Amino acid sequence: MTADSRRAVVLSSGGIDSTTAMAMAVSQGFSVFSLTFDYGQRHRHELSAARAVARHLNAEKHLVLETDFRKIGGSALTADIPVPGTGPVENTIPVTYVPARNTIFLAYALAWAETLDAADIFIGVNAVDYSGYPDCRPEYIEAFARVANLGSKAGVEGRITFAVHTPLIHMTKAEIIRTGAALGVDYSITSSCYDPSPEGLACGLCDSCRIRKKGFVDAGLPDPTRYV
Repeated sequence: MTADSRRAVVLSSGGIDSTTAMAMAVSQGFSVFSLTFDYGQRHRHELSAARAVARHLNAEKHLVLETDFRKIGGSALTADIPVPGTGPVENTIPVTYVPARNTIFLAYALAWAETLDAADIFIGVNAVDYSGYPDCRPEYIEAFARVANLGSKAGVEGRITFAVHTPLIHMTKAEIIRTGAALGVDYSITSSCYDPSPEGLACGLCDSCRIRKKGFVDAGLPDPTRYV
């Protein structure tokens, strides 16, 4: 079999970036297969947001995979480490970094894409307005794409040349928001907060909330986020 050029696996956290990346994939004519992870994250409210996004953007299928990162720990999102509420420290990787998260998520996306005979994987990583995570950089994505083609049956046999799309990687948060708004994205259903209330209200203080709030201000658009 050959790759189905109309299919794409899109990693979805239910946040601004992954939602915009999914909307861009849809706008390019892809049939979207949305992939979300329940990995023991502190901010599990993002799971319901990802489900809402999949419905909103008419994903062909939305798959939620379970894996327990809390058994590994090492992050404020997966261990009993407080989420900072004072903004990032310059030139440091924050404690909200989850060890090897994107590598693991992309590996699952590759597995699903190979099963679907889909050559395309979308991930909403950004290297401009972001928290400094090493697995959001262009050189990391390029390296993973090489791994995908070297380490898969379809890649080795030459049936599929896998591509990892990062349409947001050089965009500011404001540019991302304006792009999504132009594509009809309803950002009120998305969730970015690392430390939301039990009802899913955003804390407004964590790094992710700060970047999100500034993005809407810079984009000149109203922020639909519900804060504590």
